[in-house]
Amino acid sequence: MKEIKKMEKIQLSCEFFPPKTAEGFKKLEIVADKLRVLNPHTLSVTFGAGGSTQENTFKTIKMLQALNIAPIAPHLTCIGSTKETILNLIQTYKQEGFKHIVALRGDLPDGMIDPGIFKHASELIEFIIKHTHDDFYLYCAAYPEFHPESPNPKTDLNALINKFKHGAQAAITQYFFNPDAYLALRDELIHTKCDKPLIAGIMPITNYTQLARFSNMCGAEIPRWLRMRLERFGDDLEGLKEFGAETMARLCETLIKEDVNHFHFYTLNQAKPTLQIVSKLGLI
Repeated sequence: MKEIKKMEKIQLSCEFFPPKTAEGFKKLEIVADKLRVLNPHTLSVTFGAGGSTQENTFKTIKMLQALNIAPIAPHLTCIGSTKETILNLIQTYKQEGFKHIVALRGDLPDGMIDPGIFKHASELIEFIIKHTHDDFYLYCAAYPEFHPESPNPKTDLNALINKFKHGAQAAITQYFFNPDAYLALRDELIHTKCDKPLIAGIMPITNYTQLARFSNMCGAEIPRWLRMRLERFGDDLEGLKEFGAETMARLCETLIKEDVNHFHFYTLNQAKPTLQIVSKLGLI
């Protein structure tokens, strides 16, 4: 696949999840160092609701910060959190020198009915701005194929616009496989006079069963043609990974031709799948 634009014109971000073991931390350190070649715009780390991964999130962001690869963007979810908890966290992040936060509502854990004091991500964003002013560059989430809990597309669009109105400076999309879904959302934002960056979320394809499970949970549609192709690989994981990298590179190529210049890779704590896609685009 021929080179489309020079590397400096395309921004790449990488997302990780907190490891659960010492071995996992060592592997992630190696993975992050391999991704240094991308000159990433930011490295973000997910954050579990209700305390499920919060301690490991902090350990992970400190480890990544020490590697000095790129600015770190911790995720911050507000499900089940108190104002005091959130305030303590953002003050800690400020003291530790972090300048970016991905502010999310988060998913309700099984059995949880009441999300707590913060009902929506816009309320979390408003709270962070109130207590820190412009200390952080705030990212929010966007859904090209609509949030699974949204009753209709208009409600979903208004929720995104509301996050921008309360202080979010850019949005990272849920991953998608249909470029028209992303482009339609971008056009709708432009129509409402919203010019905030819409960063395209990219999910490398490495395991069909895992991908189908993730997609069912988050409402990301796997097109029928793609499902059928992926199912055909069966136990041929190497063939599936090569096809997946080619497919995602074509998706990125289509978006770059539409002037999309920032891609956020959901790395799943692996380096090779993301590097394969970016290499096929001629960016490394």
